[in-house]
Amino acid sequence: MISISVVTAVYNGRETVVEALESVLAQDHPCVETVIVDGGSTDGTLDVLSPYRSRVSTLVSEPDNGIYDALNKGIRLSSGDVIGFLHADDLFANAHVLSKVAAVFADPTVDAVYGDLVYVRKGDIGRIVRQWHAGACSRAALRSGWMPPHPTFYVRRSIYDRLGGFDTRYRIAADYDSILRLLFVGGIKAAYVPETLVRMRVGGVSNRSLENIIRKSKEDYRIVRAHRVGGVLTVLQKNVQKMSQFWRRTRQSLR
Repeated sequence: MISISVVTAVYNGRETVVEALESVLAQDHPCVETVIVDGGSTDGTLDVLSPYRSRVSTLVSEPDNGIYDALNKGIRLSSGDVIGFLHADDLFANAHVLSKVAAVFADPTVDAVYGDLVYVRKGDIGRIVRQWHAGACSRAALRSGWMPPHPTFYVRRSIYDRLGGFDTRYRIAADYDSILRLLFVGGIKAAYVPETLVRMRVGGVSNRSLENIIRKSKEDYRIVRAHRVGGVLTVLQKNVQKMSQFWRRTRQSLR
């Protein structure tokens, strides 16, 4: 049976981390390892997590060098066949997500699995703001700025062992760098599950301010050039694809 490690990085996430954790614990896949990496929170995050310590596989709390450093730590602490990430603001769409992911990984030729994602309001997780329909992966799509939603991206641990985790020189776009290193440069085989796997609250770091948006675009450009995927046009197309996700949004409730 495929074992899956779910890594949650958190820093001062008292308001949402329990909901994220309960979302992991509610999964019906019987072989799930829960790894929580806290960056030394000061808001009582560890207090709200305390009642769950016996149900969490690994919980560490110590200062880190940002979210990607924390995720790298989570990868190192994980022992599952497959590793994925559920951030402290996010939730699985339902209790069957990891079972569906594991079923695809039953094919030994599949190196990674990803699906769709919806952005929801912070105060109303049933209200969809933006829909990310990932679609199929191809080298042409990657050259056109396509990427799968990283919170839905599950990878065999052996792939991280071989190709590495996150490059912490990138403060905002290391997930994009990782995806291109794995899918474009590494040429791993990724399978698409055409269903919503994750609900993500709006308000991510990369879109929190104009300064961050500009910084992310600069990092994206460095990344596509470093991996010889494209240039300015690739970054522009990547941003245009994000805009189209707002047009696809629906009033449908997820409850």
